[in-house]
Amino acid sequence: MIDINLKLTKKERVLNALAGKDVDRPPVSNPTNVATVELMDYVDAPFPDACRNPELNAKLALTGHTELGFDSIAPYFSIIQESSALGCEMQWEQKDNWPTVRMGNPIWKSLSDIKIPSGFLEHKDNVAITRSINILKDEVKDEVPILGKTMGPWTLAYHVFGVEPFLLLSIDDPQETMRILKKLKEITVIFGQAQIDSGADILVVPDHATGDLVSGKYYDDFLLEIHQELVEDLKVPLILHICGRTVDRMPSIAKTGMAAFHFDSKNLPEEAMDAVGNGIRLVGNINNPETLYSKAPEDVKQEVYRALDSGVQLIAPECAIPLKTKIENLLAIPDAVNQWVSNKFQS
Repeated sequence: MIDINLKLTKKERVLNALAGKDVDRPPVSNPTNVATVELMDYVDAPFPDACRNPELNAKLALTGHTELGFDSIAPYFSIIQESSALGCEMQWEQKDNWPTVRMGNPIWKSLSDIKIPSGFLEHKDNVAITRSINILKDEVKDEVPILGKTMGPWTLAYHVFGVEPFLLLSIDDPQETMRILKKLKEITVIFGQAQIDSGADILVVPDHATGDLVSGKYYDDFLLEIHQELVEDLKVPLILHICGRTVDRMPSIAKTGMAAFHFDSKNLPEEAMDAVGNGIRLVGNINNPETLYSKAPEDVKQEVYRALDSGVQLIAPECAIPLKTKIENLLAIPDAVNQWVSNKFQS
């Protein structure tokens, strides 16, 4: 419920929303990247350096709080840090594009190949995140929550085995696929715990079992149990992120025990709320490629109002925003939340 008489810090607001407790207003969060080229230029922290240097990483991450007015800080801008540390071939790109894993040459072919390097947590690209969290924690203390991010085993499998080989294996040998996912989950937990130890208050778990590639039954067969185990393994609130059309698996996602699900604009907020019931909070789902990238602030506000009217508990862009997104469209998100609360509770 919303109680406008409450006096909450940003951290209290986000944690309350994730726990289903009262808030003074719905939080504006950023489970995925809200960095832009404009913000990179403003603080002189461009990609790819801001993905690999902890000081630059922290400078860029902080802008989500200081310049955009969001209620949380997320210093992990892509989905590739762990994969780089595992030995995947990387394409780091420049400031107008995200770094990616080169998918043409998978590093592993079978369960027996999976090896977590002894220096995994000390790898430069993982240290960029854990050290950045240290820096950010010193900066914001307990006023603003820091969102860490640790890739789920399905996402990791795409990176280390290749998308097509892994999906074919899931058809040909489901039992071997399950053993692989259980082993890869160890990486999720190791890097997640390292971020908790560094000061992360919340962890985002991207695990891209999207409806664009696999059915809802796949989620039940391969991931529901693993995601329930992650809740036991990582003792902070978890936000699951899956891109694409996912409403068919949302009833199962609501059974994970995770604090929230970060959902895509391919799912209407009304149908998403119906699908999860009271089982999990929702974070989302302001459209990126059209609304935030190419429309006007008023269009952004209308999407925010629709999500809030539907009962979505935390407002956020649906996924990592286009890097050339206009700042005024991002500023429209917290503006819209404040206006909605004012119209609903203070008029």
